[in-house]
Amino acid sequence: MNPLDLKLFLDEKVILYNKPDFIESDPIQIPHLFTNKEDVEIAGFLAATIAWGNRKMIINNAYKMIDLMGGSPYDFIMNHKEHHLESLEGFVHRTFNSLDFVTFIKALQNIYINHGGLEAVFNKNIEDNSLQKSIHEFKKVFFEIEHLQRTQKHVSDPLKGSAAKRINMFLRWMVRKDNTGVDLGIWNNISPAVLSCPLDVHSGNVARKLGILTRKQNDSKALAELDTQLRLMDANDPVKYDFALFGLGVFEKF
Repeated sequence: MNPLDLKLFLDEKVILYNKPDFIESDPIQIPHLFTNKEDVEIAGFLAATIAWGNRKMIINNAYKMIDLMGGSPYDFIMNHKEHHLESLEGFVHRTFNSLDFVTFIKALQNIYINHGGLEAVFNKNIEDNSLQKSIHEFKKVFFEIEHLQRTQKHVSDPLKGSAAKRINMFLRWMVRKDNTGVDLGIWNNISPAVLSCPLDVHSGNVARKLGILTRKQNDSKALAELDTQLRLMDANDPVKYDFALFGLGVFEKF
């Protein structure tokens, strides 16, 4: 396909998949449970953190995380006592366990008390029309509290080669202004133009078949290559094409 035909093809797929019934089978349904900004972003961050593996299991375990916090994530994070954390014992999603969960609770509390919240932290280090440096600096802030070394693997670092799929997905949820009501778009200080595509096996394979990605590994270099191509198609809202790439891969087995 020539560039114009490719853009028209992907634009059609965005319209097909970027609509409310997408929510029913996607972890984005978890932050959609809430209206309070802090609840939305915490629920989204936790759901995105465990978003690898079977989608049904991801969603079920994300609901379980919310239930363990009494259905009020922000209140739990800000006001829990040490004995409340005992209720998290036994939680596990693949390699993310209750010890990691406890660390995440404490790290998020530190961010809200001492750093102005999640949006403020991610807004600080936007460089080169990209949030990847922001993610790197976010990880430093997140783990400035006492923590187990093992928990660090659950927050990706794009400056160490990761495509950081789950954090980029979370940022899409929070930042992207979506006329159809899928992405929540509750953060107003970060432009959707600086978002990066949540690159995973599905979107990567489709992008390669379409000729907009040549690198074989799904890493930070591949993400930069894909971002460049998507921004040529829509500089203001490049990650809308995540719906097209993901939908083609997961639903159409493209």
